[in-house]
Amino acid sequence: MIEITDLRSDTVTKPTPEMLQAMFAAQVGDDVYEEDPTINALEAKAAALFGMEAGLFCPSGTMTNQIAIKVHTGPLTEVICDTTAHIYQYEGGGIASNSYASVALVNGERGKMTPEQVEGNIRPDNLHHPITKLVALENTCNKGGGSYYTIKEIAAISEVCKRNNLALHLDGARVFNALVASGEDSKDYGLYFDSISVCLSKGLGAPVGSVLLGSKAFIKQSRRVRKVFGGGMRQAGYLAAACIYALDNNIDRLKEDHRKAKQMEEVLLQMNYVESVLPVETNIVIFKLNQKYNDAAFINTLAEQNIRASAFGPQMIRFVTHLDVTDEMQEHTLKVLKTL
Repeated sequence: MIEITDLRSDTVTKPTPEMLQAMFAAQVGDDVYEEDPTINALEAKAAALFGMEAGLFCPSGTMTNQIAIKVHTGPLTEVICDTTAHIYQYEGGGIASNSYASVALVNGERGKMTPEQVEGNIRPDNLHHPITKLVALENTCNKGGGSYYTIKEIAAISEVCKRNNLALHLDGARVFNALVASGEDSKDYGLYFDSISVCLSKGLGAPVGSVLLGSKAFIKQSRRVRKVFGGGMRQAGYLAAACIYALDNNIDRLKEDHRKAKQMEEVLLQMNYVESVLPVETNIVIFKLNQKYNDAAFINTLAEQNIRASAFGPQMIRFVTHLDVTDEMQEHTLKVLKTL
């Protein structure tokens, strides 16, 4: 029987035996008292990787993003982000519910805003408008098909933020995919961002967890917000151990996920049922079907071949490669795509 190839997301990965061993061996304590040594080690490790002062371990990237937004903003203020941004599209309206803040949406290119677009959406000092407080970027851009900001692009947007006294936050859901693809140094991010959310449960393969990074003062305030959000965990070092293992072992291998995604792009571009494919830069493949299939029928056809994928809008399909996609699964998927 053909093993199921799950391309719905890179969140579906399961811990390897080596990761599980690291989890079982973890030293733990009560993290609300800041006494879990493994969580403390993860927070320090992640902060050092990105040139930031401190970190805060949380269950999810949505929580780290929402904590950061709440600390940076407040009622009567506004966040500038791309119209496709995860913080706007996929976090349950949390900006409004948690922070009572407004959102200025920018129509960027595949999820990426330009410095000019950011500056053009800063509100003038007028009582009719909310007060612009925060700019949020996403790396990589999920709905942009895994596109990413380079350090040069980030620096230019950071300059706009500094000139206008705005905070700059990064939703780093797949930030290591961006770093591996660009070959850039993670420490440079600390030069430009006021806060960074680093997700470890996607391409790096940890079962749970994201780390919020920033200054010591920012993280102190974020810890209080995490408590209010119900994110104060106790002996969660078992989860943090998986995240440390992921950082130590699973970054460089992201190149393999990118290679597999590129192979899928090359096949899809030749298929008569595909209208277009977003350029593949990392581990996300988004393509549009022509009228031969509708998205539901295509998903069902793949499922009959033990391949799972996500519908991503009318006639749109998304594949995401990850460390649980074996060479055999990849070969099967490419074969199926060629015969539909």
